[in-house]
Amino acid sequence: MEQPRNIIGPQVRILRYQAGLTQDQLAARCQRLGLDITRGTLAKIEAAVRSVTDDEIPFIARALSVHLEQLYPSKLIALTRKARNPQGARRKK
Repeated sequence: MEQPRNIIGPQVRILRYQAGLTQDQLAARCQRLGLDITRGTLAKIEAAVRSVTDDEIPFIARALSVHLEQLYPSKLIALTRKARNPQGARRKK
């Protein structure tokens, strides 16, 4: 089974629904911010068919009015935090 080409696509779709935006509206917001993206491209991103570049992620987050971290699945964020601090030890002050 082929791995998805991006991990934020499904989350972009969820956040877009929560914001009450259509794909056309989100694409228009991205375009106003300087990201040249079409509704079709956004649909491919949401379906995890098209890769998302590092440069595109901040534009999408800003267009959705969310923090970058919110674009990533919570399971991935939890794994990342655990990897940074595997024993749960507190940092020295």
